[in-house]
Amino acid sequence: MWCKKCNRETFDEVCELCGGTTEQDIPIEIYWCKECKTPIIKLANELSKTTCPVCAGSTAYLSVDLRPVFPEERLLLEILIDKPLAYIESSVWCSGNRYYIDGESKALPLSLFHQVDVNEVIQQFEKYRAQNTYEYYNDFINRFVCANQERLNSLKDEAYSFIQTVASNYSPESIVISFSGGKDSTVTADLATRALSNPCLVHIFGDTTLEFPLTLEYADRFRRENPKAIFKVAKNKEQDFYEVCEDIGPPARMLRWCCSMFKTGPITRVLNNMYRNRSILTFYGIRKCESVSRSKYKRIEDNAEAVKIQKQKVASPIFHWKDIDIWLYILGEQLDFNDAYRLGYDRVGCWCCPNNNERAQFLSKIYMSEQAERWRNFLVDFAKKIGKPDPEIYVDTGKWKARQGGNGVAAAQDVKIKFTNCTAEENAKLYMLNRSMNYSFIHLFNPFGRIAPELGRKLINETIVVDIKTNVPILSIQPFSQDGYDYAVKIKTLNVATHDDLQRMVGYQVRKFNACRKCLKCESLCKYGAISIHGDTYSINEQKCKHCKMCVTAKYLEGGCSMEKYLRTKD
Repeated sequence: MWCKKCNRETFDEVCELCGGTTEQDIPIEIYWCKECKTPIIKLANELSKTTCPVCAGSTAYLSVDLRPVFPEERLLLEILIDKPLAYIESSVWCSGNRYYIDGESKALPLSLFHQVDVNEVIQQFEKYRAQNTYEYYNDFINRFVCANQERLNSLKDEAYSFIQTVASNYSPESIVISFSGGKDSTVTADLATRALSNPCLVHIFGDTTLEFPLTLEYADRFRRENPKAIFKVAKNKEQDFYEVCEDIGPPARMLRWCCSMFKTGPITRVLNNMYRNRSILTFYGIRKCESVSRSKYKRIEDNAEAVKIQKQKVASPIFHWKDIDIWLYILGEQLDFNDAYRLGYDRVGCWCCPNNNERAQFLSKIYMSEQAERWRNFLVDFAKKIGKPDPEIYVDTGKWKARQGGNGVAAAQDVKIKFTNCTAEENAKLYMLNRSMNYSFIHLFNPFGRIAPELGRKLINETIVVDIKTNVPILSIQPFSQDGYDYAVKIKTLNVATHDDLQRMVGYQVRKFNACRKCLKCESLCKYGAISIHGDTYSINEQKCKHCKMCVTAKYLEGGCSMEKYLRTKD
């Protein structure tokens, strides 16, 4: 539900702030004007208005959403159906894998991407490139913007009002724009800059090291064209994507470890360095229609379970926008944008993301042939390593994207918490470690209380952890010899009501010690900046730690360590 008076989202029929009535997000439908050869955006509650606002001619329903097809993608389409330049004078649009040529539907079967000779397509594209003009395309886009000017004005007015309202409680220095180089963040950045009349806002670009070359080119262009903007680049320079893939396996749809390791983690580090413990407002280019998971988000989000980086409140000015709204704004406001969209990509995140569709994979074979071939070869080798009987089929049919857990991966052993109950002491467990217990291991227990080595028995190298409020010992930690294991530790819970609950969280920290791959999820989770990873050492700053225990709570971090999700196997 949405309160227009407050310009805010609410789940109640009556706004709890102003008492006004609320309304649901009004869906849109796309109609087609044959005379103007352009799509017309109509609100669902205005479908009785069936005439074109430009020529007053009748319109007919086309689709629920749409995006423009640039001349580069149009030429590729023509080559795929063996009709080069056949539609150069046509108004071409797309929704999914269905193209609309002058309003007439033409489906492009996915099987076509597997049947064509990629090298032949590349040769044909180069042959006709010089003749591929923007002349007719520009004319159609001008008509599109003119026909939907009222919609564009409405989108801008609502977004400006939303941004100004949300930002009213924050200083300009505490406002951040998340800039990915994609169309949505491009629009969000422009909206926020205009709404707040501030060209000096902080923009943070997460360079995942897996960006399209055209994304990096656009980010550089954006930086040059917006010299007053504070433009920060967040990049994980310590990890190599392929080396991590070798260790724990490639990311899959349900196992996207790459997001925290190469995106949210590095961004968290930039934010921690810039803002320390200050709360910030981040404008994101998130839209609810992008996926099922995003449809469950709220337009303004600060819930710890939903926000990936805890020190921020996230606001999404374009939350209710459709693809066609995004392009109406970009084309209507004549914004520069990522040229990857001209080639036919409908999203420009990581070029090898398991969420990419078959068209995107096909495009990468054409425009990023060397990288695409290297990635396929790696996937085939990985499939062989984990014992797939048909590795090439497994890869080429996309089954690798559905991989779950660490089956066949040696690193999967590290996430298994191996322990035995101590027969000599009650409430004590003997945990097996994969390397010797050290200073960093002891400091994994900072979230539970104060580390008090002075209270431990020196003869057995015991360390005591005391409750932060009562100063009563709650954990005893000591190195231990265990048959069959090179390294072990005995941990006993003391003076607590629920020993099992505390031991479960202790197990989470043992898992972190054994399995940490520097995914940086924990750094993003800690709103106080207490957790950091330097080299191979995971550390918790006892001065910054507030003992909130989010890092050892399954609600916020399943299994106490992200690697548990990525590497767990069935026994």
